[in-house]
Amino acid sequence: MEARSLHPWRIPPAEAVRIQLELSARVLREGDPEPVRFIAGTDISVSRETGIARAAVVILSYPELELIEVQSAERRAEFPYVPGLLSFREAPVIIEACEKLARTPDLIFVDGQGIAHPRRFGIASHLGLLWDRPTIGCAKSRLCGQHAPVGSRAGDFTELIEEGETIGAVLRSRENVKPLYVSIGHRIALDVAVRWVLNCCRGYRLPEPARLAHLAAGGGLAMKPQKGQG
Repeated sequence: MEARSLHPWRIPPAEAVRIQLELSARVLREGDPEPVRFIAGTDISVSRETGIARAAVVILSYPELELIEVQSAERRAEFPYVPGLLSFREAPVIIEACEKLARTPDLIFVDGQGIAHPRRFGIASHLGLLWDRPTIGCAKSRLCGQHAPVGSRAGDFTELIEEGETIGAVLRSRENVKPLYVSIGHRIALDVAVRWVLNCCRGYRLPEPARLAHLAAGGGLAMKPQKGQG
C-alpha cells in the first residue's frame, strides 16, 4: 500500500503546522467502507534510549477478525517531538511498514487522533489522506475537546466537542474500563467509525486491529500470521 506524496517530511515545525491547516480541508468526513474484507491496524513504539521508532501494521480478515498479515519497519525518528505534530514524526516509518503489505485494506485503524485535533488533522487523518483510504482514529487519551460523562455499559458513548463542533466520540468499548476517543480519520462518518470500533471489539478495551498492532509494535506479536489470535 503506497502513500501519495503530498509534502516533504524534513521541514521545521512551523511549516508542519501550515501543512496541517492546509490539508485538513481535504479530509472527507462522510462515508462507509462497506463492503469490508480486510481491516488494518497500525501502531508505533519509540525507544527512549535510541530514538529508534518501530512501526507495525496488521491485517485482519473480516468478519472473522483472523490475523493474516503482519509487517513492520524501523528507523530513527527525525522530526522532533512536538505535541500536535506527531504524524510528522511517526507517519514516515508507518508508511514504510505499510508499503510491505501484500493486501490493501478496506479500512484502517490508527492509534491516535483523526479530526479530534487542534487543527483537525491528527495522524489518522494524515495517513488517511496520504493513502486515500477510510481511516479511524482510535486513541486511548484525549488531545482536545470536552465531553459529558460516558455511560458505564459497553457501547455507551457521548460526543467529544470543541467550540461547538463535534470532533469525535468518547466510547465505552468494555464495561469497567476507560473509554476510547474515536474520531474520523478520512472517508468515514463518525457514527460509522463508532460502529466499526464496536464491530471489532472482542472483550478488550481496544478493537482487535488496534490491539494486535499495539502488540506487534512492542515486539509482543510474532511477525508471522497465526490463526486464533485475539
